[in-house]
Amino acid sequence: MAKILLSKENLFHNLNIICNQAGSKDKVAVVLKDNAYGHGLLEIAQLANEFGIKKAVVRTLDEAQIIEDLFDDILILSEKNFDTYSHTFHITLNTLEDIDNIPSYCKVNIKIDTGMHRNGILPEELEEAILGLTKRNIKITGVFTHHRNADTLSTDFFWQNSIFRDVKEDVKSLCEKLSLDIPSFHSCNSSALFRHTNFSDNFARVGIACYGYLENDSTFNLPNLKPVLSLWANRISTRMIKKGQCIGYGATYQAKEDMTVSTYDIGYGNGFLRLNENQKYITPKGYKILGRVSMDSISLNSDDDQVCIFEDVRELAKIQNTISYEITTTLSSNIKRIIK
Repeated sequence: MAKILLSKENLFHNLNIICNQAGSKDKVAVVLKDNAYGHGLLEIAQLANEFGIKKAVVRTLDEAQIIEDLFDDILILSEKNFDTYSHTFHITLNTLEDIDNIPSYCKVNIKIDTGMHRNGILPEELEEAILGLTKRNIKITGVFTHHRNADTLSTDFFWQNSIFRDVKEDVKSLCEKLSLDIPSFHSCNSSALFRHTNFSDNFARVGIACYGYLENDSTFNLPNLKPVLSLWANRISTRMIKKGQCIGYGATYQAKEDMTVSTYDIGYGNGFLRLNENQKYITPKGYKILGRVSMDSISLNSDDDQVCIFEDVRELAKIQNTISYEITTTLSSNIKRIIK
């Protein structure tokens, strides 16, 4: 069976860089949503716990319950089926209409729309949200926002920071008036964290940087992160192909000479996306994918028992005209993850 190898050494290398940038381990929440960006929810959670990270971010309650015992605080971003929650869970308020749906005595983080125009309440709705939550005995433990353009050289980053600074002051004023504890403030994703020279939020929510990638413009001074995940496939069969013979669906690859070709057990059914045969991809060891990617297999000019398909997805993402996130999160959860 195909497998994914996870480098503990590289993950810890990345977490050290991230924690130094944020100021401490306590100021980092590792983002584990969508199966830890395809790396394996439980595997990465266990490693982050071993490293000393105390906060995590997930998308759903199901994800939070899997890692409940590994973190002191878990922020759930997008749950709509509200239920009774563990004391370690913090629910995101994405809209005012959910105030009456969240169970009393839960912990809530209020998301503020500072320009992303996706989820979150508007800054002018802040007082209504705080009063509504307080009336229902819901504890407000955090207020946060999300950047829409932190990875590019634009004024959006500074504009959103300015709005969030005003939000923070309004929250503090309202909390003092209502005798409430001041909540934690967080606004930075991976890209935003590395644009700050003096990080001052209570913590940052760091996802893709943990796994070795940043999508920031090359104009920024990027840290030396190392990819954590490598994808490996096993040989199913080997045959000799004669010059002129074709391989796979559509007969899109025609051998230019006699050659050894093997089939390996990875395909788009496992989340290894279907390549356009006009775009060439070469594995780290120099083998070529020949013809089309099938649902359950690929063909390579190799007879190795095992082949590393990729150990850094950036080149593959370029070929696929996408980002590293999409390549890794698409990988099937059925592929075995092994920590090395």
